Amino acid sequence: MVKDKIVDIHAHVFPEKIAKKAAKSTGRYYGIPMYSDGTVSSLLENGKKIGVYKYVVHSTATKADQVQSVNNFIASVQKRNDAFIGFGTLHPDFDDIEGEVERILSLGLKGIKLHPDFQRFNIDDRYAMSIYEAIEDRLPLLIHMGDERRTFSHPKRLAHILDIFPHLTVIAAHMGGYKMWDESMEYLVGRDIYFDTSSTLMFLNNDKVVEMIRTHGSEKVFFGVDYPMWSHEEELKRLCSLGLSDDELELILWKNAHRCFNTWL
Repeated sequence: MVKDKIVDIHAHVFPEKIAKKAAKSTGRYYGIPMYSDGTVSSLLENGKKIGVYKYVVHSTATKADQVQSVNNFIASVQKRNDAFIGFGTLHPDFDDIEGEVERILSLGLKGIKLHPDFQRFNIDDRYAMSIYEAIEDRLPLLIHMGDERRTFSHPKRLAHILDIFPHLTVIAAHMGGYKMWDESMEYLVGRDIYFDTSSTLMFLNNDKVVEMIRTHGSEKVFFGVDYPMWSHEEELKRLCSLGLSDDELELILWKNAHRCFNTWL
């Protein structure tokens, strides 16, 4: 297995002056102690331990008036380090979705990240549809999925979106639904979307993870750590302990990302 080409598809980064506060806030929301501090330097240090050479980095605008500043920050991070592939953000309450998509493209950002549970909108609400209309066939969408406490990002809602926007490229984080993996199996596994492994491997038994990966297709799964929540070393160990073949591991760790990025970016 090649370990010097690993791509981490799911990494949150924050400006230095607020990174520790933002990371702790995320930890409080989920009741999970953070592994790291959310800074760019710590991300690079942690990823280097397992040979990560590309990271998809992003942050979320919890309010509409944060959209442009978040996108400016992610663009600046991407510009400073060629290890980073920046995904911008949008918010359904933002006044000019189409205009901001054009600006995101002009900044050189490569996709969109949404976290509906933090942004507090149902992903299939009518007023959110303008986001998908603006990015379909233009930018891939990495979207947080699932939370057993709320239904903002219920897998059934994403299935509805996919029916409406068949050409929308979607990476459904957390294997399609954080702590809603049965619902992901019911509504999303087998659909024409991608999953990432972030915030999943430590919660499910190996047989369940392997069943999801193989039923969905290992060619449609990316490795993601959900930095700063988890350790890159521990996440790689968890993935390698599943009993997948070397071919399946290479697809998930880097080959799928290479193939898709060559198409999308």
